[in-house]
Amino acid sequence: MAVGIIIIGDEILSGRRQDKHLPKFIELLAQRGMQLGWAEYVGDDPQRITATLRRTFASDDIVFVTGGIGATPDDHTRQCAAAALNVPLVLAPEAEALIMERIADTSPDGRADMTQADNRHRLKMGEFPVGARVLPNPYNKIPGFSVDQHHFMPGFPVMAWPMMAWALDTYYAGLHHQTRHTERSVLVFGLAESTLTPLMEAIEAEYDGVKVFSLPSVGDAERGAIYARRHIDLGVKGDPALVGAAFERLTAGVAALGGEIIHPAEALAVSQAASAN
Repeated sequence: MAVGIIIIGDEILSGRRQDKHLPKFIELLAQRGMQLGWAEYVGDDPQRITATLRRTFASDDIVFVTGGIGATPDDHTRQCAAAALNVPLVLAPEAEALIMERIADTSPDGRADMTQADNRHRLKMGEFPVGARVLPNPYNKIPGFSVDQHHFMPGFPVMAWPMMAWALDTYYAGLHHQTRHTERSVLVFGLAESTLTPLMEAIEAEYDGVKVFSLPSVGDAERGAIYARRHIDLGVKGDPALVGAAFERLTAGVAALGGEIIHPAEALAVSQAASAN
């Protein structure tokens, strides 16, 4: 079982808007000792959304879905979720009550006048696949919905982020901080990834539960003079009981290969000193 996120919207794929959900979701998971397993971006294409949801519903993954649950012509997620599950959409009574509360809240006379066509249309936002549960929206009461381990919410961050947090705390508190995880890394200069690969493979073979990561850079002068040089951010992550020994093995191996090692704290200190001058 993994945790995944599907971010829906043509505006993300076209570049009209920049996605903010992915980094925030990673942050919310990290606060709870959880990790993101995968992420997908999907445009406003009903066939593709349906196919994507049909695939993820068939898995045992925990899936958060943002975008497309409104009632305008380019909102397809509610309908696609129902199609993926092969069930109809129905107006959920709890969602209907919440939407009418919102209508009354924004009405000059404090009443939900359902004789108005636009108010009746707003009830479309409460039509969810049969069997869905309401996902509360503390921002404006217009709810999202949950089906099994899938949780659907609006694309607006001000609404989606508290809804993500609520679902994580309500349904998955038992998974919080269940897997202990840590990581350590260094900057390596003067070696190619191909030279380091045998060392990385050996460490993963020796320390079950530890992964080695390698993030090469051709240079990033904006981060400071040290980072302007070609380097590799090399490290280990995983079980805290094993990471310390694996890290020592890693740094010793890099030194044996003739690589130059700078620890992140040292690099930061040098960069700050250079900025001060």
